[in-house]
Amino acid sequence: MRSISLLTVIFISFAAVSAVSAEEPPFGPQTDQHVTAELVAKTTSVRPGETARLGLRLDHEDKWHTYWKTTATGYSPSLRWELPEGFAAGEIQWPVPRPYESLGYVEYVYEDEVLLPVDLRVPQTAEPGSEIILRARAEWLMCTDTTCIPGGVDLALSLTVADREPSPDPDRADLFAWADRHLPVAHPDVTAVAWQEGDSYFLFVESTGEPLPPELYFFDANLLIKPTLTQEAEYLDEHRALLAFAVDPAGGAGDRFEGVLAARSGEWTVDGQPRAGITIDTPLGDEAPDDRLAAAGTQITPAGTEPAAPPVNFALVAALAFLGGLILNLMPCVFPIIGIKVMGFVNQAGSDPRSVVLHGLTFTLGIVLSFWVLAGFLIALRAGGEQLGWGFQLQSPVFNYLLIIIFLLFALNLSGVFEIGQSAMSVGDGLAKKSGYSGSFFSGILATVVATPCSAPVLGTALGALMAMPPTQQFLAFTAMALGLASPYLVLSIFPKLMAFLPKPGPWMESFKQGMAFLLYAAVAYLVWVLAGQLVQSNGFADTALLKAFTGLVLIATAAWVYGRWGAAFRAKRVRRTGYAIAALIFAGGFAAGYPAPFATDLEDAPMVVWEEWEPGKAERLAGEGNVVFVDFTARWCVTCQSNKAVVFGSSEVRRRFHEMGIITLQADWTNHDPRITEALREFGRTAIPVNLLYAPGLDEPLVFPELLTPGIVLDRLERVAGS
Repeated sequence: MRSISLLTVIFISFAAVSAVSAEEPPFGPQTDQHVTAELVAKTTSVRPGETARLGLRLDHEDKWHTYWKTTATGYSPSLRWELPEGFAAGEIQWPVPRPYESLGYVEYVYEDEVLLPVDLRVPQTAEPGSEIILRARAEWLMCTDTTCIPGGVDLALSLTVADREPSPDPDRADLFAWADRHLPVAHPDVTAVAWQEGDSYFLFVESTGEPLPPELYFFDANLLIKPTLTQEAEYLDEHRALLAFAVDPAGGAGDRFEGVLAARSGEWTVDGQPRAGITIDTPLGDEAPDDRLAAAGTQITPAGTEPAAPPVNFALVAALAFLGGLILNLMPCVFPIIGIKVMGFVNQAGSDPRSVVLHGLTFTLGIVLSFWVLAGFLIALRAGGEQLGWGFQLQSPVFNYLLIIIFLLFALNLSGVFEIGQSAMSVGDGLAKKSGYSGSFFSGILATVVATPCSAPVLGTALGALMAMPPTQQFLAFTAMALGLASPYLVLSIFPKLMAFLPKPGPWMESFKQGMAFLLYAAVAYLVWVLAGQLVQSNGFADTALLKAFTGLVLIATAAWVYGRWGAAFRAKRVRRTGYAIAALIFAGGFAAGYPAPFATDLEDAPMVVWEEWEPGKAERLAGEGNVVFVDFTARWCVTCQSNKAVVFGSSEVRRRFHEMGIITLQADWTNHDPRITEALREFGRTAIPVNLLYAPGLDEPLVFPELLTPGIVLDRLERVAGS
């Protein structure tokens, strides 16, 4: 008992010490794996009623980086503050990043040591001589060429309140001087004009003061341009330059050209101070402002676009096409089909040699015919003026959605959720039977479909050349490519003795089959990512449209489960028929729910709603300036919010009325905790969302909408405002 009592005392003491230690603020640098973070201040003290200069210092290990404020593949560093009463921190200010290429993608990143400045407003009521502790949670995504890891630490900074002018901290002087030099500002002597022509954006900059610095580089804040390591610029003279950029097909949309114009091998001078970059914010036009700039633009080929390939000997192109098709078998796109076909060959071991050869020929026929169909589409559409390239079918959201469904069903089948007959998958004993030939043919088609997004090292050269050839030669080159893709399987079929080197059928095959399912799940994940980018471009409501797609896929997976559970052969005929009917209904519902139909076809008359970020007091200020303002308090996890947006703004009449009245739309995103939004909701007597408000000149209080919205409710409120 004495020993137990002693252990109890030790445990309680340890817990108490741990609790006290947990309350100790994390002062100084804090490291999470490959990035060290620290809260720092420019001065050793702060003064009541003034603004202090703080910063988040990030020190990256070699080869690791974090992201700029705008990123397509990662997310930017953030700070979540816990401040004493009356203190308020501003937004992070973003120094000029650098372009970084990894696996063919270019992003804007920070490396080594950087400082992300933040302004701190000190209340007038701060008591001189007191000590304040500032706490913040810093989070970021740290990446190398091949790895990305979320990171985050808790930070604290202690400062003294003084009634005299704060003294600079000599230990931080160089760091804040670096930040001041790298923070972009508006240049009073530089004007900019931007426009789009076809697949290119153009930015014309002119300086009425000092000459433009060399090697201009534009960091796009709206994800409009295709990021590249270098950018093409035509200097018309030392004070004027024209930059050209390729449109990013997976990028965003907008009517403004915003970002940072940096000098890669020089600096700007703004008000006598050196700057690494200047801010650009100009409307995006649909044509050059004058003929002189239009003519200059035709002389520039934006980086990121490929020039036309010169004519190449046909025999060489055909050989390259065959070799490229062969190499496609080693590309990740085709891995799922390789697994299925290897399973097929393993199962065919010992079968009738004639049957094995016929399966190989049928598989090859499926590939060749599919390549011919692709070639025919490419030739016909390009002859009609369409600019299409390799893998063009995956540019269709509907095609992608169908392919996702096929891959998902294949994966569920391999996982054992249901059986659709071995011959349909080219897997199992049915492969040795005549009924399995359709499975081999379909596998050939599927191999073509999943291979076309890839461009193997040699294939890229062949594709560029054959696109400029006559139709007959194009068909022959595509045939060579198809035979290259099919050749390993065709060789195994014609020379069945080679299959002796493959493992014999056995219990291991079930594990192998289930393992292959995860390659298909990976393909589903990738194609969903592709679909997400397409939904952003096609309807502007990526969240809602993608949610519909996921809902449809869940229903389709449920239908497969019902089919496998109640449609199995051992079930009674009545049970099977009922299972088939229910599965078919659920499948049809899922297909319809997720089908990526265009959100609107009347965008010219009823443009999409463009949301601005909500901030406290912004709606009141805009209404005071004579604007009508619609505020949507929403979150990704709020199903009712997403339903409201889909129903209301799916109405072209609502969008048209918003456009006619010039209504400004603000979105308060409560997906992550935001105390400002929480406080704003409390002011309206709400603790939950959705909450929608309408501000207008002449209204003492904003109109509050009901939780569930319809187009009629919204239009009725708008008419009341318009008539007042």
